Amino acid sequence: MTTIRARTHRWMQARGLDTVFGNPGSNELPFLRDLPPDVRYVLGLHEGVVVGMADGYAQATGRPVLVNLHSASGTGNAMGALTNAASSHTPLVVTAGQQVRATIGAEPMLANVAAPDLTSPLTKWAGEPLSAQDVPRMLDQALWEATTGSRGPTYVSVPYDDWDRESAGNDDYLLPRRVVQGLCPAPEHVQEIAGLLAGAHRPALVLGSEVDAVAANAVTRELAELLGADVWVAPSPYRLPFPNRHPQFRGVLTPSERGVHTALEDNDVVLVLGAPVFRYHQYEPARYLAEGTQLLHVTEDPEEAARAPFGTSFVAGLALTAAALVVALQERRGVRPAAPVDWTVPPPAREPVDGVFHPGAVFEVLRETAPADTAYVVESTSTNGDFWRHMDLREPGSYFWPASGGLGFGLPAAVGVKLAWPDRPVVGVVGDGSANYGITALWSAAQYRVPVVFVILNNGTYGALRWFAGMLGTGDVPGLDVPGIDFLSLARGYGVPAHAASTAGELADLVRQGLAAEGPTLIEVRTELTTP
Repeated sequence: MTTIRARTHRWMQARGLDTVFGNPGSNELPFLRDLPPDVRYVLGLHEGVVVGMADGYAQATGRPVLVNLHSASGTGNAMGALTNAASSHTPLVVTAGQQVRATIGAEPMLANVAAPDLTSPLTKWAGEPLSAQDVPRMLDQALWEATTGSRGPTYVSVPYDDWDRESAGNDDYLLPRRVVQGLCPAPEHVQEIAGLLAGAHRPALVLGSEVDAVAANAVTRELAELLGADVWVAPSPYRLPFPNRHPQFRGVLTPSERGVHTALEDNDVVLVLGAPVFRYHQYEPARYLAEGTQLLHVTEDPEEAARAPFGTSFVAGLALTAAALVVALQERRGVRPAAPVDWTVPPPAREPVDGVFHPGAVFEVLRETAPADTAYVVESTSTNGDFWRHMDLREPGSYFWPASGGLGFGLPAAVGVKLAWPDRPVVGVVGDGSANYGITALWSAAQYRVPVVFVILNNGTYGALRWFAGMLGTGDVPGLDVPGIDFLSLARGYGVPAHAASTAGELADLVRQGLAAEGPTLIEVRTELTTP
């Protein structure tokens, strides 16, 4: 007899699901029994950390990842992290144990009542099989749902007595099964967009994080240089779609109607690639765009296209569309030799005073010390503007950020990115307020000897909230300060070597040592209060 568990383990191996991120409860133990030795299980001490690590890993590899959580309570703990995975279109297949099938209706302890509804609307699809024999097929559906079309997390609840039942003979058909999709842009749509761009007096490209997620960086840069367009990064980016020192780079759009209007008011044609139109944050109402400005939008997400409040949206592959536009524009204008790129020089930063750094000084040290291909996982909201101003990011996959703003992403995602890219330097830059949401990720980093460098920017307060308090006129409300946290002792308690830096030279030495280490390192830096 082939059990549902054995069939599922074979399916995991066949589909390349060789790493499982999890935090088990009693309902999950039957699934983990006899896990194949070539499947790596990465334990997190909190479900939010588990999903954060998986999110970073899946984004870095570009492949789906299996996550195993406890039923309702464990899934509930992971919901904050799922907000980020949903916004970043991360292909996670989240599984959770369920009580014995015959007992669910009576709602015993650890039952997950209405399990498919629990993660809505943060998952693309969710289900609980109506019979044990449907478990392998439903897991396969969850995988394809997570990776087909616009990607995103899915969720499957499995009663724990299902795993020892006999699987169906027809499950043999699952493994050779494929789902093939094409997102080729229609030729007439390519010509429509190319014609408007070619005829524009001052075109602009607004590039979203999905450009980096689907590895369309090089072709969109070629498109930008061919057009000589202003290049903006869409508001609240979670990936790096364009080098931030390129002479055509104009910055990250402010996430408000007024901010976007002001930035684009001199452009007559705006092409948005791989981002919503637009994802605002602070409420600063204004006309969407200046009179006469035309907006074109290319996305792989049909829902993103449907909810855009203005412009013309095209649902098509980003890389394919950008490549087709390059060809169409070259045909219209003739092939011209590429102009040399004169990279702009980052601004100088202030030196530390009495051991307290301006955040820009920290980033200057990282820029000058860490290798050019370093991947930065950043979760320090009040210093993010300084990060973009002072860093020199040119390589794809150089920047990761919590896509929905859900805190607790930085530390675990850095672990996940490094597990995915063992040969690439990874630095986590995390604020003291954010760090506490995912602090147990340090234990996982230590246990699995993940050589990531964590840089904690400690200003003793929720800096972004202080900025918002000023913007909203709320005054000095309670709950904005977090003084007295000893991150060095916390890190050492979890098994991570930790050090404090009070000068730029000390910080540079510690970064070099951390990058050369065979396990994780934490560096604490005291910083000034700055605004986003």
